[in-house]
Amino acid sequence: MTVKSAYIHIPFCVRICTYCDFNKYYIDKQPVDDYLTALIKEMKTSSNRDLDTMYVGGGTPTALNEAQLERLLEAITSIFSISGEFSFEANPDELTFNKVKLLEQYGVNRISMGVQTFKPELLRILGRTHETEDIYNAVNNARKAGIQSISLDLMYHLPEQTLEDFSDSLNRAINMDIDHISSYGLILEPKTQFYNMYRKGKLKLPNEDLGAEMYQHLMRSLENTPFKQYEISNFAKDNHESYHNKVYWLNEEYYGFGAGASGYVNGVRYTNLNPVQHYINKVNDDVMPILTSNTPTLEEKMEEEMFLGLRMNKGVSREKFNLKFDISLDKVFGHTIDKLKNKELLKEQDGYISLTERGKVIGNEVFEAFLLNI
Repeated sequence: MTVKSAYIHIPFCVRICTYCDFNKYYIDKQPVDDYLTALIKEMKTSSNRDLDTMYVGGGTPTALNEAQLERLLEAITSIFSISGEFSFEANPDELTFNKVKLLEQYGVNRISMGVQTFKPELLRILGRTHETEDIYNAVNNARKAGIQSISLDLMYHLPEQTLEDFSDSLNRAINMDIDHISSYGLILEPKTQFYNMYRKGKLKLPNEDLGAEMYQHLMRSLENTPFKQYEISNFAKDNHESYHNKVYWLNEEYYGFGAGASGYVNGVRYTNLNPVQHYINKVNDDVMPILTSNTPTLEEKMEEEMFLGLRMNKGVSREKFNLKFDISLDKVFGHTIDKLKNKELLKEQDGYISLTERGKVIGNEVFEAFLLNI
């Protein structure tokens, strides 16, 4: 199968957020230009240069200055031909008109903004660098520059966040000139500031029931808007779904470039080295900067097909499963599907198995049921 998508990781941030466990480093005094040199060299190792989707994430890619940003964009567009979605992650306060115009000039047609909340007190708790006003300015800049698709990320189940706080942020987003909303509940990840604060008793989270209530509020609030749910955490206006992220959920292959990036190529899943200087050294030595790699077994591929595919509203196609693995879905997972249907966590329509609303609320429990070795 030809790889038609790529993810590029820019591991630099102007400030480290309290909840973030991605591979990221405070940009000051980092060898950013050396990193870009190594990254460009790694990108050139790809065997297929004609892509459908490209996603540049981080860290924060917009933490780069204009010269670095242009160097990166020039390299991407000279190495690859991107026929479809070209996405860039951005922080609202870093998305100046000059930067967003630069992105648009090099073909970026989708921007995903890390907004998280509109409430100033919560922005400070999260360690965000932007103010509420920056969100409106960034969206205006992106529209003025001609960006075709704008997505906002919102978080819920945050420390000190009420249902009213989340509802207010959601309503503000709905009423903005944007095309897509992603919304995720906070997960306490090891090695984050939040996790350490929680362990020391210095962080109080809303209870799980409130988190579930916020998620149900999210789905119901967007039901009668132009934003239609197409995945557990993602809602889009017509023709504005994230085609790159669908590559992950459809269990298709993609390149991963940069420190800490993950990829899936020729049936092998791999993750690159995290430390920036280690990554640079490996690439400079003409060695692939891979930390770990594994080839999923047929059993693991079938499990992945289920718990990734079930994230989408449409669900998993019986026909596609059969064609992909040369075995029927019922033969592998029939008992599990029946059990989950009886619990009203799964439903079936037009040859697709998908989550019910209750199934979405406790999605992880449903996904775990498809791990064959349990």
